[in-house]
Amino acid sequence: MSTLLLLTNALQPSAEIVPALALLGHGVKILPAEGSALLEAPDSDLLLVDGRQDLAGARDLCRLIRTTGTDVPVLLLVTEGGLAVVSHDWGMDDVVLHTCGPAELEARIRLAIGALAAARDAASPDAHVIRSGGVVVDDAAYTAKVGSRALDLTFKEFELLKFLAQHPGRVFSRQQLLQEVWGYDYFGGTRTVDVHVRRLRAKLGPDNETLIGTVRNVGYRFVLPPKQGPDVDVDAPARERADA
Repeated sequence: MSTLLLLTNALQPSAEIVPALALLGHGVKILPAEGSALLEAPDSDLLLVDGRQDLAGARDLCRLIRTTGTDVPVLLLVTEGGLAVVSHDWGMDDVVLHTCGPAELEARIRLAIGALAAARDAASPDAHVIRSGGVVVDDAAYTAKVGSRALDLTFKEFELLKFLAQHPGRVFSRQQLLQEVWGYDYFGGTRTVDVHVRRLRAKLGPDNETLIGTVRNVGYRFVLPPKQGPDVDVDAPARERADA
């Protein structure tokens, strides 16, 4: 469960300020709704700002929180009357009635914390880099390597390798790969997938061609070495070359 920090000037337990909190398992700490209280505030996953009685003060506090540089989500608690005047420029991430039910409160807390986690992941320097089975795909630079060797791939070969590497172990039919890599408006046959897989394996080289495994009568998957399932046809590249 998450740790919540409730900023309020009301002399009440948190369960009386937001009754739904009593039915949830989050840890709740209470501090005065003042800027100075933030200086020594404990770490928390989400801030609850009580705006039931002093909406203007809560607005100023939300804006102040944003000037501190913290990215912790801020949830503003209001009455029904407060909903009529809140504005997007107040600095909070979401607004919720203090009388809301536990399911709604839990959903808003989960979504706010989840959005923060997603934003942090997106800001990571490696967010656009896929690493799988010795293959490194940089989606931003449109480059791919196996080990230390750069791969000279066409656009569709790159997209096919990227898609498979993003889902290691998952089997995709040829039709699914056509839809995901070539797009729903592509009307070519599934043989196109076989041709690109063959070319991709050739560029991966003899030591790495089995990273693209053939699942008999189904399709293809990205195989994480050294484990190879019994249904992966590791001899498929050789047979495909012989058939070409």
